[in-house]
Amino acid sequence: MNEQIAEILKEMKEDTDFAASEDFIEDVLLDSYDIVNLVGILEDTFGVEISGRDIVPENFSSVESIAAMLGKYR
Repeated sequence: MNEQIAEILKEMKEDTDFAASEDFIEDVLLDSYDIVNLVGILEDTFGVEISGRDIVPENFSSVESIAAMLGKYR
């Protein structure tokens, strides 16, 4: 799942080096628009519906945090 998430991020923002970041939000690699867009892609890709209460910065700070959040739905 982590590889799929990393690939989605790379496709979303081709010029951004997510691998070099420990916190996508703190490093301003993802903004609120990006997160909304990412939620839609994740829902389509993984066949889940992400609850609004899970759309918080800490769930989008790294590939691992995104995967952990998605793990709750699988």
